[in-house]
Amino acid sequence: MKKKTIALKNIAVLAALSLATIACNEDFSTLDSDLINSDNNSHFNSETSLYDVITYNRALGGEGAQFRPVQSNNLPSNLLGIYDDPTYGRTTASFVTQLAQSTSDPSFGEGTQIDSVVMTIPFYSSVTGTADEGGNTYELDSIFGDAHIKLSLYESNYFLRGFDPNSEFNESQRYYSNGATSLTEMIDPASLEGTPIAELLSDTEPSVLDNFKPSETQIILTEPSDDEVAEGEEPEYEVTERLAPALRVKLDPTYWNEKIIAKEGDAVLSNSNNFNNYFRGIYFKVEAIGESGHMSMLNMSSTSANITIYYTKDPSVEDGDRIEASYTLTFSGNRVNFFENNFTLPLLDGDELDGDEKLYLKGGQGSMAIIKLFDGENIDENTESDNTFENFKNFFAQTDEEGKFVKRRRLINEANLVFHVDQSQVNGQEPDRIYLYDIDNERYLADYLGDLASTTSPLYSRTNHLGKLERVDDEADGEGIKYKLRITEHVKSLIENDSTNVKLGLVVSTNVNLEVNSSTGLPTNQAKMLTADDVKVPVSSVLSPRGTVLFGNNTPDEDKKVYLEIFYTEPEN
Repeated sequence: MKKKTIALKNIAVLAALSLATIACNEDFSTLDSDLINSDNNSHFNSETSLYDVITYNRALGGEGAQFRPVQSNNLPSNLLGIYDDPTYGRTTASFVTQLAQSTSDPSFGEGTQIDSVVMTIPFYSSVTGTADEGGNTYELDSIFGDAHIKLSLYESNYFLRGFDPNSEFNESQRYYSNGATSLTEMIDPASLEGTPIAELLSDTEPSVLDNFKPSETQIILTEPSDDEVAEGEEPEYEVTERLAPALRVKLDPTYWNEKIIAKEGDAVLSNSNNFNNYFRGIYFKVEAIGESGHMSMLNMSSTSANITIYYTKDPSVEDGDRIEASYTLTFSGNRVNFFENNFTLPLLDGDELDGDEKLYLKGGQGSMAIIKLFDGENIDENTESDNTFENFKNFFAQTDEEGKFVKRRRLINEANLVFHVDQSQVNGQEPDRIYLYDIDNERYLADYLGDLASTTSPLYSRTNHLGKLERVDDEADGEGIKYKLRITEHVKSLIENDSTNVKLGLVVSTNVNLEVNSSTGLPTNQAKMLTADDVKVPVSSVLSPRGTVLFGNNTPDEDKKVYLEIFYTEPEN
C-alpha cells in the first residue's frame, strides 16, 4: 500500500495514544495507518484529520513568465492608474475602449451649435450620510493609493475587431493585458495615441487631468434661474441634478463637432460596424507625476458612463427659441485593460511535485497558486494497493471494486483549508478576500452557491466558504493573520458523488460575486492566460491590483503550514 500522510504536528502524541485520551487542540499524523485525533475544537463529539496538500506557484506575468499575460478585454469594470504594492512593486493600468452610438444614422437638425461635451464615468461609491448643502455624502470604493497621476485621452487608431480571424471568425477576439492578440501579434502602442482629446478649460488653465485624483464629493449640476437679473449683476443659479462621484470632465467641443455632428448623413454614422471602423475608440493613458500614484476601478458598465454632446439647433417655428438637444456615446463596445508591471519581487513558476514554501498571490497580471488535494491523485486501475486519494475515500466510505461510493463510514462535518499570511514579506495592504476555484473545469466549488451572498456589501459576501482575512485585533488596517476557506461540500462530493479530484486555483479577489451570473447561477466567463494550455483565471483576480504572500505546504514552520483539516463524526457501535 502506498504511504498516506495525515498531518503530524506533535509526534509525541503517538506514544501517548495507547495510554491516555488525547487532549483538545492537538494535531497529529501517521504513516501507513489511519490514526485519528479526538479534537473537539468546537465540534462536539467529533474527530479530526489533517491531510497534507501540495501547493505551488504559477506566474501570470513577471520575470520568467512574460509569455503569460491574462485576457483583459470586456471586463465588467476597468482599472486605471498606478498602484505601488508594498511587496511586489508598481503596476500601471491603462485601457482603450470603443464607443457605441445611442442612435445610428442620427439627424441633428439645422444650425447645430455645441454647448458642451461632457464625459462621465462613475467611481464605485456608497452613501454615508446627508450633505449640508443637500444630497448625499459618499465614500469611494476600490481606490488604491491617494496620490495624483497624469491622465491623457487620445483617439485610438487601432481597430478592435470583434472576431478572431484565426478561428474562421467564429470565436471572439481575445485581447491580453500586455497588448497581445495572440502569441505572435501585438498592438502597436503608437497606434493608440492618435488625436489628443484633452479637456478644454481655457487657453491658460491646464487640464485637471494633468494632476488627477478621484474625489468623493458629490457632483452638483446647476443652471441659471429664470429670474430677471439687473444689468451688471450675475444671475442666480439653481441646482438641477446631483450625481454620485465620477470621473467627469468637459471635452473639446471643436473636436466632437468635426468628428460627430458634421458627419450627419455620412455612411460612417449609418451603423455600428461603420462607426467602429471610423471612430476606433478612446485610449486612457496613465503616467506618473511623482514617486507614487493611485489606481481606481471605474464602473464602465454603468448606464451613467458615457460621453454626451449637448447642443442647440434651429427652432421648428419661425421666431421660436433654439431647441436644446443631446447625443450620447456609451462605452458598451470592446474594452481592453493594459497592465505594465515593474515588480521588485520576481514571480516564477513553482514546484508541482513537492510544493512551495511560500505562495505569491498577486492580482492583475501577477501570480496565483495551484492546490492539489491528496497529491492530485484519483482512483487508479491498480487494485492491489491504494493511493493517497483512495485511502481517503475508503476511510470515509465503503466503495465497490471500482472505487465507487456505496455508503458512508464516517460523516464529514466540516473541511477547511487554512492559509497563514507571511508578515515578514507582506508590508500591509493585503487583500481582504481570496478566491478558490476548480481550475480544471473553470468554475466555483460546490460550497460557493450554498453560501450567503451579499450584492450590497461584496466584502462580506460568501464569507462562510471564502473566509475574510482575519486581522490582528480585528482592525480594518491590522496585520493579516490567515484566511480560512471552507470546502466541506467539495470534499463530500469527492466521496459521495465520485467526483474527480481536480486541481484548485487560488487567487486574490476584488469581488467574489463576479464569479457567478446573478440571474442564471452559472459561472461567468473567466479570463484566459495567453498559454498553449488555455488556463483561466477569475475576472475578480484580474481586477485586483493587490497581492499577498502565504505559507505553502513546504514551509518548515509547522504552525503555519497549510493542511486540509477535516472534522468528522464516528458512527456509534
